Amino acid sequence: MQERRLIPSIESLRQRPIARALEMRFGRRLVVDALRREADAVRLRRRTVGPGTALTATDSERVAAEIESRLEERIASLTTASLRPVINATGVILHTNLGRAPLAPAALSAIAEIGGRYSTLELDLAAAQRGSRHVHTENLLTMLTGAETAAVTNNNAAAVLLVLAALASGRDVLVSRGELVEIGGAFRVPDVLAESGALLREVGTTNRTRIEDYASATTEKTALILRVHQSNFRVVGFTERPALGALVSLAHERGLPLVEDQGSGWITGDGVTLGDEPDVVSSVSAGADVVTFSGDKLLGGPQAGIIVGRQALVGPITRHPLMRALRADKLAYAALGATLLEYAAGRARETVPVRRMLALTRDAIEARAVALSGSIGRNLWLTTEIIAGVSAIGGGSAPGVELPTALVTLSAADLSASEIERRLRGGDPPVLARIADERVLLDLRTVDPAEDAALAALVDALV
Repeated sequence: MQERRLIPSIESLRQRPIARALEMRFGRRLVVDALRREADAVRLRRRTVGPGTALTATDSERVAAEIESRLEERIASLTTASLRPVINATGVILHTNLGRAPLAPAALSAIAEIGGRYSTLELDLAAAQRGSRHVHTENLLTMLTGAETAAVTNNNAAAVLLVLAALASGRDVLVSRGELVEIGGAFRVPDVLAESGALLREVGTTNRTRIEDYASATTEKTALILRVHQSNFRVVGFTERPALGALVSLAHERGLPLVEDQGSGWITGDGVTLGDEPDVVSSVSAGADVVTFSGDKLLGGPQAGIIVGRQALVGPITRHPLMRALRADKLAYAALGATLLEYAAGRARETVPVRRMLALTRDAIEARAVALSGSIGRNLWLTTEIIAGVSAIGGGSAPGVELPTALVTLSAADLSASEIERRLRGGDPPVLARIADERVLLDLRTVDPAEDAALAALVDALV
């Protein structure tokens, strides 16, 4: 019997009882697609294994039954969303693989309200004419940072690309060799410069760059000086780097703008400190002409690239043709505006999850850890212990800053740490943890207190 006769037609498979029942639930299109995928899988297995023994008249029925038995599982794989919520017990606050910053309730409400209705995204109601989407966050950004004006793109890499394209295309940009960084996702400063049309002019060395290096490198071809925050590493030892104020003074003496890519978007003012992490307000106060930073890192908002600075420079940036390709959408504006309002109202430390996690004390986390350990004590084969540890900020932000925390450890005599971790990942919702010294570690700094009971139940149910 030939292979084409071995596998029944899709139409005949559709008439089988299970397929008909599934079609009533999921519709013809999805069931047909699943049937075709299962038929292709049979062909692949047959080609891999080989024809084998001679085929009989019952083989076609056997194959049909096999396809039918796998059909519901195939449909489930097609309909189950791959983007799922998880419980982050890793202790990494800005975990890029887990979506970085969880949004504040106010931001989520704003997304729901704006996303489900028409809005004034680009409408000036007073003038009854087309408006600019930049106005929706400009007032809050200028108030919080002290800058003259502001604009928003879809992420910070886009913000840097746009600034360089608008202000330096075809001309030199001075950058210290120690700041030619690569951060997550292969974002390399030299590559962004090249794509913008600007020409990279390296100054200084990897570990030492002096103000004289910038001064001697400036020519009539120089468009601007770019200062890049070393956001995910530190150079220690024999190092030197000009203070931002000195670099601003040199740039202005030479008639050049000073642009700073600050990356993380740290805004101070609520008592939370992060070592020597630079903050946006200080950069603007020091005279930086343009500052770019992320909305979804230390600010704790949605993915966005924020540009603040002088009107004379930000204006041309917003009018550059690339802005249309890199602009933020209405959902990002809604979430960002709501997040910024929490800062303006002085509530961010309590209401913005990233800010709240940064402010948590070890004692507060330990109290929750003790309660969690007690909740999972019924699982007799699982051993728990509370130990001291550190949380990480992550997301290429504040490298070297460690936050003291209390960790709940999980171990078992007959299961490896990797197997316990795998089973936690298989939960609903999945639990993400870390492993050290053959123990699974749960850090509640990055777990919403409202998720503590669910986390306890998932751990307690491990078998």
